[in-house]
Amino acid sequence: QVQLVESGGGLVQAGGSLRLSCAVSVNFFSVLTMGWYRQTPGNQRELVARITSDGSTNYADSVKGRFTISRENDKNTVYLQMSSLKPEDTAVYYCNDPNRLKVWGKGTLVIVSS
Repeated sequence: QVQLVESGGGLVQAGGSLRLSCAVSVNFFSVLTMGWYRQTPGNQRELVARITSDGSTNYADSVKGRFTISRENDKNTVYLQMSSLKPEDTAVYYCNDPNRLKVWGKGTLVIVSS
């Protein structure tokens, strides 16, 4: 059964940093295009950053230059390094390749205080 387990969230002051991790329990992780998504109450999930199987990355304009996505295929893990955090980054963060993985994890909550 596929599982995605996000971790690393917490409470941080504006301008601070956090590193999120996501472990994925599949044996084909290396071919996945993994994304980090975030969601706030009443809003749809939005794509924050994405990394392809060959390591190419892209970012939402709102996080470009502040967030970095990376992956370790031998650990089935994708990371999101977040710096210069802003209150508007407050959200529940999820990882997924929704085209191939039909389940979502519970996410990890990030709260940025002003």
